[in-house]
Amino acid sequence: MGPSVQGSERSVVTIGVYDGVHRGHQRVVERAVAIARERGLRSVAVTFEPHPDEVVRPGSHPQRLTSLRRRAELLDGLGVDEIDVVEFTLGLSRTSPADFAQNVLAERLRAAVVAVGEDFVFGHQASGDVETLRTLGDKYDFAVEVVPMLDGISSSAIRERLVAGDVEGAREQLGRPHRVEGVVVRGYQRGRQLGFPTANVETPPHTAIPADGVYAGWLECIPVANLPALYAGERWPAAISVGTNPTFEGVPRTVEAYALDRDDLELYGVHVAVEFGARLRGNTRFESIDALIAQIHADVEAARRLTS
Repeated sequence: MGPSVQGSERSVVTIGVYDGVHRGHQRVVERAVAIARERGLRSVAVTFEPHPDEVVRPGSHPQRLTSLRRRAELLDGLGVDEIDVVEFTLGLSRTSPADFAQNVLAERLRAAVVAVGEDFVFGHQASGDVETLRTLGDKYDFAVEVVPMLDGISSSAIRERLVAGDVEGAREQLGRPHRVEGVVVRGYQRGRQLGFPTANVETPPHTAIPADGVYAGWLECIPVANLPALYAGERWPAAISVGTNPTFEGVPRTVEAYALDRDDLELYGVHVAVEFGARLRGNTRFESIDALIAQIHADVEAARRLTS
């Protein structure tokens, strides 16, 4: 667990996995921050790592909308004073709601207010809900603020949209384009041979990658410790390909991004983010390299229009 605030001032706490930090999550966190500022208290966002489903349902591996680093960055951007990353273990999953309220919320975080979404559940086998939390709040001296949900917005719904290639729908629920991150590695360099050098992005396991196809979006270089900081912070409109490239056999599934009109970038070993703005088309097998090149030109022009 993160550092205790025990012995310091009391806090306003919000709790959730917060994978994606989507518009519904944002409402809850922003309400916690607002209450903290009104009362002159510290705001604390509690999140869990690994994803609880991986612990209680081993092998389920939910596709991750955000890395822990990105999740913390987004929560920080909403104005929280502290992000408390709780290691989710089998032991924690078996903790009763009452023990969690006493040991974590009351004693360790010294919560004065706990802000959660109306669908919040906690404790062993998700046996506690917002009414349980209110009852425990009366016992352990913290108030409970329940924030109404936004209809249809959830991390699972966003994952479903990405599986379908609906990055525009995912963007609407997230409040920003969906992004994947990773390190640029050497691929087959076929894009370079065709005149469109791409960054071949190696994403972490279980990353939520949109359906195979071609997309318009952006490529951004992210400074990360122990990796090259070349082009740090630079961002370019991009044409993005996801899939196995059916024109060439034996190619594993990849995420490749071509920064429009840039053939001078040396990105190997650089940590990048690929953001998906709009889907252009599905993957197609072309009968000739010339036909493929002609389609890439059309994709680039479409990406240029959509990202301008």
